[in-house]
Amino acid sequence: MNDEGEMLLVRSHKWGDLYTIAGGHVEVGETLESALRREINEEVGLDIYDVKLLMTQEAIFSSQFWKRKHFIFFDFVCRCSKKEVVVDGKEIEGYAWVKPRDALGMELDEFTRRMVERYLNSP
Repeated sequence: MNDEGEMLLVRSHKWGDLYTIAGGHVEVGETLESALRREINEEVGLDIYDVKLLMTQEAIFSSQFWKRKHFIFFDFVCRCSKKEVVVDGKEIEGYAWVKPRDALGMELDEFTRRMVERYLNSP
């Protein structure tokens, strides 16, 4: 989330060119929060703060992902003070800053859609 209440969505070929959220895997010995900070910085060039866990999800062989994988997602809400995104060009091809409610009108992967809906319905 940025200071204007917008969330960052990214477009990835790994998710069928649907919009998703930036993230990635946890390295051995790395905490979830450290992995989140590293992945966000690597993929979109942002530094984050005010990190809060929103939900967990499991994706078992999702047809929306480009190969057969089993994921456990830890979906966090965090803030950044900049809007200048630098995409890595490997996993992320594009991005959009959008109001969360507007995100529901976009082509989202099913897990991102569920995460946005949870965010909108949380206190």
